[in-house]
Amino acid sequence: MSLGLYDVSVPAFNRALKSAKTILAKAEAHATEKKLDPNALLLFRLYPDMFNFTRQIQMVTNMAQWGCALLAGQERPNWGDVEPTFAALNERVQKTIDFVAGFSADQLNAAADKPIELKFPNFAMPFASGTAFITEFVLPNLYFHSAAAYNILRHNGITVGKSDFLART
Repeated sequence: MSLGLYDVSVPAFNRALKSAKTILAKAEAHATEKKLDPNALLLFRLYPDMFNFTRQIQMVTNMAQWGCALLAGQERPNWGDVEPTFAALNERVQKTIDFVAGFSADQLNAAADKPIELKFPNFAMPFASGTAFITEFVLPNLYFHSAAAYNILRHNGITVGKSDFLART
């Protein structure tokens, strides 16, 4: 049996999204327990030119949304990136889990050899194939932003571990 784009992408998306739900819950519990303003964590960044925690979680969801939508030949969702609370971020993650679940293996696998173009307001990123799009852009970004969110919480003393990152808890 060959490995298709669905097999390469959807399990990775689901694992990263499950991990995001876990670390969001731990971050919110930490803020409550320590009586912290939630924004102290939501808006925290490791370095001035990096995205804050909220944006890191949004980017994790964007990668899963865009990966599925563009492989299936649909417009990528634009959900506004306006989640100001842990609860709103958690809703976004769940909405993304539900969105990803709406795609079949056949839909995603059919794009393996099709060119994909990721469009932004001022430029576009062309990829020679759906395989290149997933392996060269989506998955590296998914893991980068997942790790950055995890690292922000670790830096702030929140007990998250490798099993949380790998969604094995």
